[in-house]
Amino acid sequence: MSQKKAVTMTPKLEDKLTEGENNGRVIVTKNYINGKWVESSGKDTVNIINPAYNKVIAKCPLGTKKDVDDAVKAAKEAFKTWRETPVIDRVQILFKLKTLLEDNFEEIAKICTQENGKILAEARGDVRRGIQMVETACGMPTLLMGKGLEDIASGIDCIAMRRPLGVFACITPFNFPPMVPFWFWPFAVACGNTFILKPSERVPLSQVKILELVEKAGMPKGVLNMVHGSKEIVNALCTHKDIKGISFVGSTPVAKHVYKTATETGKRVQALGGAKNFMVVLPDAVMDQAIRTIFESCTGCAGQRCLAGSVVLGVGKAYTELKEGIVKKAKEATIGDGLDPKSNIGPVISKEAKERIISLIQSAEDEGAKILVDGRKGVDNLPGYFLKPTVISGVTKDMKVAKEEIFGPVICLSEVDNLNTAIEWLNSTSYGNTTSLFTTSGAAARKFCYEADPSMIGINIGVPAPMSFFSFGGSKESFFGDVKVHGQACIDFFTDTKVAIQRWYKESSIW
Repeated sequence: MSQKKAVTMTPKLEDKLTEGENNGRVIVTKNYINGKWVESSGKDTVNIINPAYNKVIAKCPLGTKKDVDDAVKAAKEAFKTWRETPVIDRVQILFKLKTLLEDNFEEIAKICTQENGKILAEARGDVRRGIQMVETACGMPTLLMGKGLEDIASGIDCIAMRRPLGVFACITPFNFPPMVPFWFWPFAVACGNTFILKPSERVPLSQVKILELVEKAGMPKGVLNMVHGSKEIVNALCTHKDIKGISFVGSTPVAKHVYKTATETGKRVQALGGAKNFMVVLPDAVMDQAIRTIFESCTGCAGQRCLAGSVVLGVGKAYTELKEGIVKKAKEATIGDGLDPKSNIGPVISKEAKERIISLIQSAEDEGAKILVDGRKGVDNLPGYFLKPTVISGVTKDMKVAKEEIFGPVICLSEVDNLNTAIEWLNSTSYGNTTSLFTTSGAAARKFCYEADPSMIGINIGVPAPMSFFSFGGSKESFFGDVKVHGQACIDFFTDTKVAIQRWYKESSIW
């Protein structure tokens, strides 16, 4: 890479991506601060790699505390006038942005596939979910309404009003580059706050494109800012005295760090961590549909999503048919470049991720599980970080693959005697993100919803991701904080409730 010329990212991202692949020029992404694209103060960079081809398509700077200070200064200044902007005017920008996102839908999806690796259909879903967040935030004039009551005591009225707090920030992961930032900033700015976004340094290109559209939609300078970087930027955001709250999505160890660091400085925090999601199949399930749904849940996005199925528990006689069906699906899967319409599974994000997943598969074999379909060899004719689906049977509670988040296309199978045993097992884990039951029994479904610990539950649903108008978030070590993301919950996180209790004495002389 030392022979390649480094250039700085400019707004024509689609052209720059072509240059990066075709003639060896390497783009360095810029920060977006106070309505301008500016170079990072950090001198070091990390490669942004197309994981299908192990090819560098751009570089991301590792910013410094100065970048955060500059962004916070701009956001703090912008808050003075943005909070006074009527909410009906604030959301007009989001209406314009929604149209621009639709107009640029396919381009954003392709950028997502190039930087993340997921197949194009999954990237389109990623973008679509993000747009849905913007749509919901457009309803802020209604969502933000307070409450009032006359005569709470004789001659005394009370009114509760939602007020913005100031500068918020989010730190987002690599696995859903377009979507996850939309969980936070549209709601925050529609509420009247200003915002700083730090996308994953592995996949910032989708957000560079989206911020160009935000700029085009007419967002006032300083209201939405973006800084690039890694650990130094994260810590600077978590400790900056003028940032009121932090939203985070990533691994559990980092979620714990963000939560502890940010709350110690008095911030509001919502930190979404890792997962170990169980899927339970009863004998009365519609088996063909269950198998298809489970396989897609476990291997979609190459297993790199916090709602992906991981351990599949077949109850009684359901196990044999379930196992045979999953094995068949795994052997039929087509792995390849996400832009190839024939592919239904793309690569994992990096060489390190691939090696970690392979190590976990090996640990299962070492601990006595059986590898029914071994995907560790990947794809011979592709240079990227590919793993074929792996199916493991005989998984037990004490095995590493049953306890640790794999984040790869690996399906762990186990047979249990009854639904009670399945619920006991899934409740015993330290994570509590999501779980699913496949059945045609309403009584079994009710029992499962009533007794299962995870906060997001699917019945005959493989990826029970709530829509934008419902809240999203897990429990246990899958979530750190008190207020979950998007839906009505986001209003609670991004505003403070001000209560005014008023008494007006009668002035008979003017009546």
